[in-house]
Amino acid sequence: MKTLKFKWVWTAIITPFKKGNWIDNDIDYEALENLLEMQLRWWVTWILILWTTWENPTLWKKESEEIVKFIINKLKWKIKIMVNIWTYSTYKSLKNTKNYDKIKWIDAYLAVNPYYNKPTQTWLYKHFKSIADSTKKPVFIYNVEWRTAINLETNTLLNILKDCKNVVWVKEASHNLKQIKEVINKTKKDFLVLSWDDVLTYDLIKAWWDWIISVASNCIPSEIVKFCELCLIWSHKSLELNNYYSDFFKKLFIQTNPLPAKTFLAEKWIIKEEFRLPMCRMNNEEKSIFLDIVKKYNF
Repeated sequence: MKTLKFKWVWTAIITPFKKGNWIDNDIDYEALENLLEMQLRWWVTWILILWTTWENPTLWKKESEEIVKFIINKLKWKIKIMVNIWTYSTYKSLKNTKNYDKIKWIDAYLAVNPYYNKPTQTWLYKHFKSIADSTKKPVFIYNVEWRTAINLETNTLLNILKDCKNVVWVKEASHNLKQIKEVINKTKKDFLVLSWDDVLTYDLIKAWWDWIISVASNCIPSEIVKFCELCLIWSHKSLELNNYYSDFFKKLFIQTNPLPAKTFLAEKWIIKEEFRLPMCRMNNEEKSIFLDIVKKYNF
């Protein structure tokens, strides 16, 4: 499967909510449309829907499907779309894949390590293989032990790749540099390995990674696209920009994602500063630190 089309900048888009009771407040589709227009205007290549940045665990199944259809209606022919189908149940993940396969214009699916229930490596292999076998679309794996309590080991990943030709990419967030280097060295040249953190973009692209799934591009899509382009051509300017944006990238995770990103967008009057429990507004101290950093930039 050709993987070049999966490169460039991916935005893990946030969910704007209307004012409500913080439990089941409505989605703000007008604000969402404005966010999508920002991504199109500045040439972001991919949109990732229903990820943790999207506050996916707080959404109902019907809402999730309505959101996917809304975004596809706005972006088809204009930008590529990946939908997260993750659950910690293989059966439910397969049901999600089956449901979304009925919707045209979805380009790929994202699947994460089953969280909380700590499957063995054999079970991980069976989980991801079952998902890959259930669809003809490309499947992307997200290995993130610090969120899921289980690591997808390199040999397990290689077995999945050997048996599943539509698994074309991994977001390797093990934080284990030895494992990360193993994945890069032992996979084929056209297999994609993406950065999991805006603050690491420069270093990882320099280490032959293939761009990033970005949270910062919700806030500053034009700057992130330009920055990544300069990184890829090894421009000296990319190091300058990396140093310049470093504080912003770090403070974008001063509290749990997507709190700072949504706070930034609310300060710019693009969305309302609304969340769904258990997510809520930033603590006053961290919010003040974050906004003081933002003021230093001319965004």
